[in-house]
Parts: sequence; C-alpha cells; structure tokens
Amino acid sequence: MEFLDVVFNRRTTNGPFLPDPVSPEHQKLLLRTAAAAPSQFNSQPWRFVVIEDRGTIDRIARISGESMTQVMAEGTFFDRYKRYFRFSRQEMEEQRFGMLFDKLPAVLRPFTKKAFTPGGQALMNRLRVPQTLGSENHKLVAGSPLLLGVMLDRREYRPGELSGFYSLFSMGAAMENLWLTTVELGMGIQFISFPMEHPARWAEIVDLLEVPEELELMAVYRLGYVPEEHRRPAIDWSSRERRRISQYVFRETCRVPQEDWDD
Repeated sequence: MEFLDVVFNRRTTNGPFLPDPVSPEHQKLLLRTAAAAPSQFNSQPWRFVVIEDRGTIDRIARISGESMTQVMAEGTFFDRYKRYFRFSRQEMEEQRFGMLFDKLPAVLRPFTKKAFTPGGQALMNRLRVPQTLGSENHKLVAGSPLLLGVMLDRREYRPGELSGFYSLFSMGAAMENLWLTTVELGMGIQFISFPMEHPARWAEIVDLLEVPEELELMAVYRLGYVPEEHRRPAIDWSSRERRRISQYVFRETCRVPQEDWDD
C-alpha cells in the first residue's frame, strides 16, 4: 500500500475485531514502527506494555464498561464533549469537525435535539442508554485479542513546563506510526478512553498493570484484525469530515487564512 493511501485510509475501529490473536511478528513490527518516531535528544520517552492475558483484558473491559455507564448517567460526559456531537449530516457538513451519530436506536432518534438538556439526560437514563453503551463498550474491549498500554518516562513528562511538550509530541508521533502500521497490516485500533474520565477507575488499571512510579500511564488501546464486514454497535458514529484548509492554516501571520486551497 502506498504511504499516502495509508494516511488517508487511517481509521478508528468502533466495531469488533476478529478473534484471531495478533501474530508475534505483527506485534513486533508495530512496536518497532512506534520506536522509529522522533524524540528530543533521542530520549525515546515512551514505554509500552503488551497485554494478551484474557483475565487482564476482561478486567480492563469491565472497568471500561462500568466507567462509560457512570459518566454517561451522570451527564458529565455530555457537558464536556457536547460541542463535538452532531446529529445530522447538514450540521456535520457545516461544522466539519466532531462526530456524526448516524446510527441510533429508533427509540432515541426523536429526542436527539434534547440530548444535552436535563430532560434529555433524564430520558436517556430512564431508557437505560448509559447501561446499553457501557455493555457495548465492555463487549468490544473484552473481545479484543490485544491491548496496549502507553507510558511516558516521568523524567521527560513534565506537566506545566513548556519543555514537557517534547515527550507528549514524541508519544503522539510514536502512536501515529503504530496507528498507520495497523492500516498496512489489516488491523484496527481504538483508544479505551472512558476509564480516564473516572480517575479512581484509571488508578485500578495502573495498579493492574503494575506501572512503576517512574512511569506515567498515558493511554490504553485495543487492537486486532478487522473483518471485511462488521456489525456496528447499537449507537455508533462516523468522523470522516475534516475542516477546510482555510479553517486551520494561516499565511504569514495568524490574521490571514490560507486561501484557494479548500476543495
């Protein structure tokens, strides 16, 4: 596959993976491409923990599903991220960023405009939407053949210091290398984010993985081979729209948008 094809075909996998284990050869290649990323002074601040043990995966899946149910039921998730949610293609075309919820249970479709109101939250709780979402999330994570924990060396990760950006940039570059490699290998990848919305549950994962004091657990991902056709979750979204170039590129100063490059 050509490099630009890989870049423009990169995806986040919302659906299930095949049950096949990820081969040792592919695991090794993923980590080698991650380690090829740039880093300040060649510090290579990233560390990874590869997880295949079914007991550990099941435990993280339970934490993830329960975290999703809790933050959804409390409404804090919607308050924090509602600016990114779209419920019509017209809105997505106008905004050109965020996530389009193009698959919803029939019972919820008439209420999407009220989704972020107190009444809408109460309705979703009565319909047990948080439980539905948490259950789906649990199944997806539990069905993953491989999880990957991403850590940073605390000597390089310095929150609040401008130079601390170096390690975060390096970690992002390493994960982008790995993410693009999944496209080449016929694999998928998804960020397991909901435990991070609940610090106490995230701490459980830190303890489960026995992360030492000198490292900071930054993220956990699920990986696997993707089927040619897959079942979409009960509530699902797409996020293929991108801002027009004039919305994120400036010429000479930040007062002048780049012109003539929009498609």
